[in-house]
Amino acid sequence: MRVILWFVAVTARVGLLLLITLPALTQTPPLLGVLSAELDRNYSILKEKGDPPPYFVSYAATGSEAFSITATGGAILASEQGRNCRLDVSVRVGSPQFDNYHHVQGERPRFTSGTAIAIDGSPESIRHSVWLETDRAYRAAAERLIKIKSAAQVKLSEDASADFSKETPIRFTEAPPKIHFPVEDWTGRLRKWSAGFNRYPFLLGSAVGVAARREEKYLVNTEGTRLEHGRIFAQLSVTGLGKAADGMDLTAQETIDIEDTAKPPKDSQVNAAVERVASTIDRMRTAPVVDPYAGPAILSGRAAGVFFHEIFGHRVEGHRQKDPGEGQTFAKNVGKPVLPDFLSVIFDPTVRRAGSTELNGWYLYDDEGVAARRTPLVEKGILKTFLMSRSPIPGFDHSNGHGRRQPGAEVVSRQSNLFVESTKKIPADRLRQMLIEEIRRQNKPYGLYFEQVVGGYTSTAVRGLQAFTVIPLVVYRVYPDGRPDELVRGVDIVGTPLASFSKIVATSDRPEVFNGICGAESGSVPVAAVSPALLVSEIEVQKKAKSQERPPLLAAPGESK
Repeated sequence: MRVILWFVAVTARVGLLLLITLPALTQTPPLLGVLSAELDRNYSILKEKGDPPPYFVSYAATGSEAFSITATGGAILASEQGRNCRLDVSVRVGSPQFDNYHHVQGERPRFTSGTAIAIDGSPESIRHSVWLETDRAYRAAAERLIKIKSAAQVKLSEDASADFSKETPIRFTEAPPKIHFPVEDWTGRLRKWSAGFNRYPFLLGSAVGVAARREEKYLVNTEGTRLEHGRIFAQLSVTGLGKAADGMDLTAQETIDIEDTAKPPKDSQVNAAVERVASTIDRMRTAPVVDPYAGPAILSGRAAGVFFHEIFGHRVEGHRQKDPGEGQTFAKNVGKPVLPDFLSVIFDPTVRRAGSTELNGWYLYDDEGVAARRTPLVEKGILKTFLMSRSPIPGFDHSNGHGRRQPGAEVVSRQSNLFVESTKKIPADRLRQMLIEEIRRQNKPYGLYFEQVVGGYTSTAVRGLQAFTVIPLVVYRVYPDGRPDELVRGVDIVGTPLASFSKIVATSDRPEVFNGICGAESGSVPVAAVSPALLVSEIEVQKKAKSQERPPLLAAPGESK
């Protein structure tokens, strides 16, 4: 299993952006009412005629309005606006103890297909789509139950937990927020901001882009849950590309989270980001390449957030504890120390912002209709629980609101807002001094400071290496003799989780936020990590793969030679 975390990226697909403010995705009668009526009708019929009959059915509809504009060199490269609504149908046959979602030999069954439904609220069209998709999902569910009942008689299983948990039905309706996206204003600003890169002919590519998405979610199930809610995501990205003389491709990027799409960030803020990105690429072109190395380091708060997301967060997702295809790193460690005793880790999707930054992993209800809730996973180093969907595992029978997916995928337990808390907080200047002392103690020529990361990935499968990779963008050598920090390039952080945890020495006293999108079995979901900087006694880096192509032979347009 490979999971990936990356920045929210601006997509560049050619299209025409026409509308400024879109009406709500649904008209009268409300989509929630149509889905509820069809659920009652179809469930009643299947209970009477189905063999085996279903014991649970749910309909989830996700509507989306998306805008993106990308500019480069003062010109619009791509502009797009889109609307869609996707339907996911879940049908369970058998019983909560053993149903068609039962794991057999590590197989993760999939029954939903994320069918498109009408975006204009047409009841007739929606009913037709729901009818066909319910019939298809039921047939697939019934067929698999027959197969896995036979397989269960001849296959050993150490997991006696149920396949589905009973949860309290919830009724909640809140009109999703409207999005106002002033296209002409954004277009003009992006042209102006991106033109700032024209001052740097050494760049091979550059872009300033904005991506905004309004999301509506509707959920009805046969337990009585009825939900309607939504939110808006928006982010500006500033990206520069270059190439070193040895052929290594160089990337620098900054992002600016946007709370109100009708209020673009100030020119001074974006222009400063453009200048920093270009300056970073320029310095990287001549920066030395770091050889494979293991030694002391500091990870900035943002880098530490990705570090914890990769090496810890994915290994405490509940479904991995019952899947025989997973390494199950912490399955038998509840009540035991898994981190240094000065660290606690909490997942809390109810927290909307940290400081002035809105968190990507915030939501009211998860994708199974369970209320979001604060979930302390590690308290003073001791593992207390796991991230749970409605798929129980031994010792944990209920969801804690972390069943998540993108439309078209099956729900599994996923991360939300990750918070790293420390009782060993050190001011930044003292933390740096501790790094220098550790470099001297180990008699190392230097330590490392990881300022920016772009993301990472990890392997959790039992047949693979229990390893992770974090991908830095900006890294410095820190020398113990007082020399200025030196920008370096060409390294990835690598390691194994259990060994890496034991190397954490202390943290800073100031948390930082990393907002991203995480891709795993249930698709791409928005997440956040909030962490202080980490001092580690040892971290391992390896050389990054690089291109063998030389920089362009021709001078860039506007250069004389």
